[in-house]
Amino acid sequence: MPAGVDRVAVVTGGSGGIGRAVCERLAQDGTAVVVAYSGSADRAEDLVGRLTAAGARALAARADVAEPDQVAGVLDAAERAFGGVDVVVHTAGVMRLAPLVELDLEELDALHRTNVRGTFVVSQLAARRVRPGGAIVNFSSSVVRLSLPTYSAYAASKGAVDAITRILALELRGRDVTVNAVAPGPTATPLFLDGKPEEVIERMAEQSPLERLGRPEDVAEVVSFLAGPARWVNGQVLYVNGGLA
Repeated sequence: MPAGVDRVAVVTGGSGGIGRAVCERLAQDGTAVVVAYSGSADRAEDLVGRLTAAGARALAARADVAEPDQVAGVLDAAERAFGGVDVVVHTAGVMRLAPLVELDLEELDALHRTNVRGTFVVSQLAARRVRPGGAIVNFSSSVVRLSLPTYSAYAASKGAVDAITRILALELRGRDVTVNAVAPGPTATPLFLDGKPEEVIERMAEQSPLERLGRPEDVAEVVSFLAGPARWVNGQVLYVNGGLA
């Protein structure tokens, strides 16, 4: 079932970075969009204003992705406003970088809470709500395969996302709902850029055969494919990194 005016998407982490680009692309596809955010209400409402001004249907809703009641509230809002949920895109995540021997375990717990528990909660509730012909799209990372120093905790959390995604796809047999994950490489977002020296960013950009960082729009294009026309792609982790890995 292709994306279109009758489809409704919930995008977690939708107020910034890749999530914002995903919301914009799905709106361009004709999909009603719920911008789910946890931090900045101003950014979320600004995005909703821009989308609606362009003729799209959109609303903002707040949720901590690790809290089932709050995630259920976002899905409820989507159903009340637009009649149902066809697509759930889970972009929300956090990154903590440090050598394994130095990482504070409280930082590890915080990472696990958002990236693993959050993915589990969103996937669980999405699986209960998404209508036939719909799609669940989680977010992994290319660092699962790259095995970069200081990324052990983050890569481990995204490895868990891969497992959740593949198994849920099998468990939804007979539902006509696809479950996939997108694994971006280095992408020019605050999550990637913040705290990195310019020389590190330039070196990582040069590693791709395309010799640049990814753009949020590059990733959103793949999400659009998985959210709409890609009905025969299921249980997969798609690496979106310009050929880096």
